[in-house]
Amino acid sequence: MPPNSVDANGILFESEAATPDLALPSVPIQQADNYPRKYVWRNIIAFTYLHIAALYGGYLFLFSAKWQTDIFAYVLYVMSGLGITAGAHRLWAHKSYKAKWPLRLILVFFNTLAFQDSALDWARDHRMHHKYSETDADPHNATRGFFFSHIGWLLVRKHPELKRKGKGLDLSDLYADPILRFQKKYYLLLMPITCFVLPTIIPVYFWGETYINAYFVAAMFRYAFILNVTWLVNSAAHKWGDKPYDKNIQPSENISVAVFALGEGFHNYHHTFPWDYKTAELGNNRLNFTTSFINFFAKIGWAYDLKTVSDEIVKNRALRTGDGTHHLWGWGDKDHSVEEMKAAIRINPKDEKDD
Repeated sequence: MPPNSVDANGILFESEAATPDLALPSVPIQQADNYPRKYVWRNIIAFTYLHIAALYGGYLFLFSAKWQTDIFAYVLYVMSGLGITAGAHRLWAHKSYKAKWPLRLILVFFNTLAFQDSALDWARDHRMHHKYSETDADPHNATRGFFFSHIGWLLVRKHPELKRKGKGLDLSDLYADPILRFQKKYYLLLMPITCFVLPTIIPVYFWGETYINAYFVAAMFRYAFILNVTWLVNSAAHKWGDKPYDKNIQPSENISVAVFALGEGFHNYHHTFPWDYKTAELGNNRLNFTTSFINFFAKIGWAYDLKTVSDEIVKNRALRTGDGTHHLWGWGDKDHSVEEMKAAIRINPKDEKDD
């Protein structure tokens, strides 16, 4: 069987795991063929304009726009980011938790604001990315280089292998959601209003911002910024960082990406256990705002059935396939120095014999 026809090169859902520590039965491959790239000039022109406009918007953000506009742009950045991280990614692509319709409606609005295709189409591409990671059926195959995995994959026609294997991908759970169907059906109407028109009109109407500042700061600069932050998960987090959970794959733990991408940079863990709603072992909320967002809605009952991975399975997997960079497992770990344990502050301590 030729390399390109491998059925799967990564795990998408927990049910696909074949080993006790939830891995594939064989080591994943990393390859790309020499298929000639066919440029999509419409996209090349559009993205060129976007980034020129965003650079101008960044200048206006710093030196011209009102402070209300700058804060508004930041709020829109967080909202659109959550539409990708908590919505298209963790909820719909991986089914790592479930959400009641009010939360799904909020996330669809956020996702439309992000303008990265409909949530259904985004989830489809991301499922292909995990199932056929670092092969020609991966939409942004990182083995083709940093530029390709960052933005280049959107500037060329899709690889035939992606189209061929994509036909067998099950999306029935996504099409069963009427909110997702509505967004996809009316996306070309909803997206321009949500992503560009409203962010431009609101600053002008409510605090007297100029149309130039509002458009280039709250719309173009904000949009290009969250777009590139999302792309960094595909590029930088597939190139730089440690691999404490699986050294055989390219995704890495990249803290810088995690900060800007609202917690999506713990990528070696995520590709090892993609159904974990935290996308990180400990769900460090200081660097994982999306986890805090989901936890909040779990407390009020709008998010439920949150999936995660046991400490034992994580530890076993890291010991077997990790690169040895994993931090301490916890208090009393065999690598925990006596000096550090003595220096630790312990609140209300008592001897075990008192239990």
